[in-house]
Order: sequence, then structure tokens, then C-alpha cells
Amino acid sequence: MSKITGKIETVENADAPTFDPSKAIEQGRAAAEQGVEQSKEVFSKLSSDAEAQKAFEPTFETAKTTGNEIILRTIADLQANAEAGFTHLEALVAAKSPSEFFELQTAFLHKQIEKSADQARALQELMLRATEDVSKPIKDAFETVLKVRKAA
Repeated sequence: MSKITGKIETVENADAPTFDPSKAIEQGRAAAEQGVEQSKEVFSKLSSDAEAQKAFEPTFETAKTTGNEIILRTIADLQANAEAGFTHLEALVAAKSPSEFFELQTAFLHKQIEKSADQARALQELMLRATEDVSKPIKDAFETVLKVRKAA
């Protein structure tokens, strides 16, 4: 076994911290003031978050509406293309000669290429409008914040 050497303190010679009531009151007051400041900061942040959420609500609603428009437009285009394909298939089955078959096929392909280009243009216009509609409330909120900051 090894011996422990060093100073051994007894209760009589140990340094006990002294209690100073004035320091305790000051420390309590400082802690309370710090808590109030933190509460104010949190409340301020929550208020600004609520304002930001209010600013974004029209954006979310617009995004939902325009998203639905895009989906409906895409479904309508797909349905029209499927119907055109079935109609074309019926015409091909009824073709009397190989030359009539190739004429029908060539005409259908030209028509579908034009139709696809028109559908893509319409979808692109819809998406551009949707992008502008969705970004407008954010842009307006940002401009309002800049005006408030400049005024302050």
C-alpha cells in the first residue's frame, strides 16, 4: 500500500465560504434581468417569425393554387395526347395500303410535334406566371423590411 502524504484539513481549519447576503441579492437581480432580456429577445424573434409567416401565407396559397393549375394542365395534355394516339391507332388499323399507312403516320407525327411544342409553350407560360405570382409577396415583404430599416 502507498501512503497519502500532504495536508489533511479538519473541520476546524478548513476555509468555509462566507455567505454575503448583499452579493446574493445582486446576483439574483442580475440573473432576473438576464432572464428578462432573453425573454424579450425570444418574444421579439417570435413576433418577427409570426410576421414573416404572415408574409409567406399568400405565397404558400399561391404556390398551392398554381401547382394545382400546372398539374391539371399536364393531366389534360396527357389525356389529349392519349386520345389522339388511340384515334391514330384506329386509323392505322383501318388503312387499306402501306402507302396510306405511312401517310397517316407521317401526318400524325407532324401534328403531334406541333401539338407538343404548343403544349410546352403553354406550360412554360403557366410556370413563368406561377413563379412571378409566388415570388411577388416575398419581394413585397423584403421591400417593406428595407424601407423600415432605412427609416430607422
